[in-house]
Amino acid sequence: VQLQASGGGLVQPGGSLRLSCATSGSIFSFAVMGWSRQAPGKQRELVAAVTRRGFTTYGDSVKGRFAISGDNAKNTVYLQMNNLKPEDTAVYYCSGVDSSGTQYWGQGTLVTVSS
Repeated sequence: VQLQASGGGLVQPGGSLRLSCATSGSIFSFAVMGWSRQAPGKQRELVAAVTRRGFTTYGDSVKGRFAISGDNAKNTVYLQMNNLKPEDTAVYYCSGVDSSGTQYWGQGTLVTVSS
C-alpha cells in the first residue's frame, strides 16, 4: 500500500490550496482516510478524516475552512484548504487505516502560509 501526497506550496494568508493523496489501490480499501499536520516544534495533529461511509471529522482549528473529500475513480483523497492562516503552516501527511487497524502514511507535503 502506498500513499502519495502532493499539492503543498507557498500561499498568502487568505488564500487556498488543495492537497491530494493518491493511493495505490481503491480508497474504499481503507476504513478511514485522513490528513494530519506537524508544525515545527509541535506534535502531529489530526486535521481531517473521512470514513468509508462518508462521515467526516475536522480539527477545531480548521472547521469551516477545510474540507476533505474522496474520488474513488481516481483513487485519491483531497483536502481543500480555504482562508489559510500563517498558523496553518506545517508539513501535511495523508494516512489510511484499513479494516484490520493497520495505519499507512504517505510522505509529507509542505504548506507555507506567508505574505
